[in-house]
Amino acid sequence: MIELVACDMAGTTIDEHGDVYVALARCVEETGVETTPEAVQEWMGADKVEAITALIQAGGGAASPGIVAAAFTRFKELLVEFYAANPPVALDGVEEAFRTLRGQGVKVALTTGFSRDVAEPLLASLGWTVAAPGVEAGDPGKVLDAVVCSDEVPAGRPAPHMIHRAMERTGVQDVRAVIAAGDTVNDLAAANNAGVVAVGVLTGKLDREALAAHPHHHILDGVKDIPALLSFPN
Repeated sequence: MIELVACDMAGTTIDEHGDVYVALARCVEETGVETTPEAVQEWMGADKVEAITALIQAGGGAASPGIVAAAFTRFKELLVEFYAANPPVALDGVEEAFRTLRGQGVKVALTTGFSRDVAEPLLASLGWTVAAPGVEAGDPGKVLDAVVCSDEVPAGRPAPHMIHRAMERTGVQDVRAVIAAGDTVNDLAAANNAGVVAVGVLTGKLDREALAAHPHHHILDGVKDIPALLSFPN
């Protein structure tokens, strides 16, 4: 019996129009190094400070703490600018899936490579809030049971820490009772490292072949299909 579904944010539950890719590449390139789409994709789903550090180093730059901190600040500024111009929206069927899952007693958590100060405004723009224990599943806006950000754990994906922290916050003890879903290779790796059911979704940049090349349990069109996977009518 699945007790918790933990999902990534950008590209998995939220359509932010690929702006995180652009912001990550630009903030790194502004340090004077070059990036490639392939290199940026490799770090999707990871903690953004870790990603910036690695991309600067891959481009031959010096990833000193000061340079990385300045680039991360620039990353957040770019996201604010991009999101203001083209606001993110929930992906098709995601809210309905969350409500279906919570209505069946399954906890829903989000895990993200964003820091808390980036994630909170994004969630607020969607009207998504975390329900207090015992809040009815149908309460407007209360579609989540926990949100875990990469700056709240020792390491971001592919480390398993965010998934395990989501289990801690929702009171789930058995990794076999957890699904973790995401649109990137790092999402799948984190799920496998956590010992949970690894689900890839096709709402991001990678197609079925690209995701299926990595260890997984299921590949779905989107998070909207998770209730059906668990035999819950949506």
